[in-house]
Amino acid sequence: MNPEAYQPCIDACDACAAACGRCAFACLEEPGVAGLAKCIRLNVDCASLCRLTSAALARQSRFAPEFCALCARICDECADECAGHAPEHCGACSDACRMCAEACRTI
Repeated sequence: MNPEAYQPCIDACDACAAACGRCAFACLEEPGVAGLAKCIRLNVDCASLCRLTSAALARQSRFAPEFCALCARICDECADECAGHAPEHCGACSDACRMCAEACRTI
């Protein structure tokens, strides 16, 4: 595949990883942090997998479709979890996760 064809997905993965990182750390500062434990765990998992997927795409790994499939699945779950919380950072994370999942499904 043409390396440039992966770039939109790489960008979406990188943006999602950053949004998940911001969300996880912001959740830790929320007064009801215990109620955000699942959100924080998903943020960390999602950010890690987004970084891994971005790297796999950048090197044109033959496993790129498998990385993307799992990344889309975790992004969907993280987006759903974050959408259920009021803080603005959760909404931004949910949006980034949905965009990443959509981009991953194009690979």
